[in-house]
Amino acid sequence: MPLLEESTLLGDLSLNVPVTIIGNGPSGMCLSYLLSGYRPYLAPGTVHPNPVLHNKLEEGRHFSVVDQDLEYLSEGLEGRSSNPVALLFDTLLHPDADFRFDYPSVLQWKLEKHKSIPHLVLGKGPPGGAWHVMKGSMLTISLDNWMELPGLKLKDWTNNKWRNLMNDRATPEEIASYYKDYVKIMGLQKNFVNNTWVTSVSKLQQDQENMKDKMLKSIKKDITTQQLPATENGPALSLWEVRGYQRIGDGSHVPFCLFTENVVLATGTYDLPARLGVEGEDLPFVFHSISAFESAIKSCKVNQLSDPVLIVGAGLTAADAVLCASHHKIPVIHTFRRNVTDPGLIFKQLPKKLYPEYHKVYRRMCKQSHTTTSHPNYTSFPESCIVSFQPDMKCILQSASGENIVLNISMALVLIGSYPNLSFLKEHGKYLGMDPSKPISCKRNPIEIDPYTFECTKEAHFFGMGPLIGDNFVRFLKGGALGITSCLMKRLKKKGQLISEIGSDEG
Repeated sequence: MPLLEESTLLGDLSLNVPVTIIGNGPSGMCLSYLLSGYRPYLAPGTVHPNPVLHNKLEEGRHFSVVDQDLEYLSEGLEGRSSNPVALLFDTLLHPDADFRFDYPSVLQWKLEKHKSIPHLVLGKGPPGGAWHVMKGSMLTISLDNWMELPGLKLKDWTNNKWRNLMNDRATPEEIASYYKDYVKIMGLQKNFVNNTWVTSVSKLQQDQENMKDKMLKSIKKDITTQQLPATENGPALSLWEVRGYQRIGDGSHVPFCLFTENVVLATGTYDLPARLGVEGEDLPFVFHSISAFESAIKSCKVNQLSDPVLIVGAGLTAADAVLCASHHKIPVIHTFRRNVTDPGLIFKQLPKKLYPEYHKVYRRMCKQSHTTTSHPNYTSFPESCIVSFQPDMKCILQSASGENIVLNISMALVLIGSYPNLSFLKEHGKYLGMDPSKPISCKRNPIEIDPYTFECTKEAHFFGMGPLIGDNFVRFLKGGALGITSCLMKRLKKKGQLISEIGSDEG
């Protein structure tokens, strides 16, 4: 099946494609790389520091990792992800990285075009997803080599054009540029369709003739020669119909419709900020993004002499806001629901030597609370919750003791996480989650998947990867690409072909 060139518009025509990936961030990009035929092998002469894993790799030296038993390879691995395939791929790319050893990858990549699977990657903006809207100079959470994708080392790409490479952290601007260039350098452009919004994904399960009639009605006459899904003996065939629109240069919206055998959700979870649901949350001084704080600093709406900025949340985004305020000497009141000893706090998962600035925030959270001696520029309120925001720039907070405290603030930043926008799925995708009664959330309710194939347990031929399944770090979301590609290739070998190849003998 001929794929779209970089400049081709989806238009209002209909296409059938074996795999449709919704989301063009790092998850979707890495999956496109593997689906395009790039395969990882054990590199000659390399030895993995884990002797058990190395022996397993030696057993399958002549096979790509994609074609091996991922459950067998990942057995017994431990690390900072709960997904075994994510841990496997991470340790192959960055052996013993958590101990800050700079071992080279034990993988060698080979392009095997005959093993490629036709696919499309749909994204609202340029490749890189949410990284293109993370403006500002904040340092990223990961070491920059953990942010890179297979086949292109970030330091090789940088080539001294951005900064002093002695600094092992990277800014969002650098990472976004790297991801955008990655698609071009790796030759993946034809698979990416940017400026697209998906509005519905629905399952079709009809007999062959009804399916073909439906597809023919929605395909333009000039492309009716395109191959259509069919089956040898005409039994029912299950496909997904993906509808949406593409925004073109003049701002107009052009509808599209795809028929696909496999759908991969790789949207990330940054579309909709989580809300407190309290009185006054929609007042003009209450914000739900760190970019609003940066804008207020640049426009001098807040400064050293302002009333404190209220920061709500105990995650890394809230910590970034605290660091930003500290850099500009802006006073902060920091409130969060958890106890500072809670093992679930993200700071407990970060090595102190690698992330000293975040542990500096954590020390403040512990030692500079409102119950101790007053501190300039920072005061924390652990185990507290917001009762309401008032129009006169006040916030009512309930402390751990149950006391209501009235605070004068200059602005409020509610940074308590975010949710994906899955409005194109029935029930907004809730039925796919670990708890079908709650919205999909990276931390609270990820999509339930098979840990080795990444296929949704509630829906066949429907896959999840990245933050949607709880892998919030780039270093681990790459495991989804390995698992999904391995699953699809094994199914392809089992039945001999994917839908784009079926019916090739028909007129």
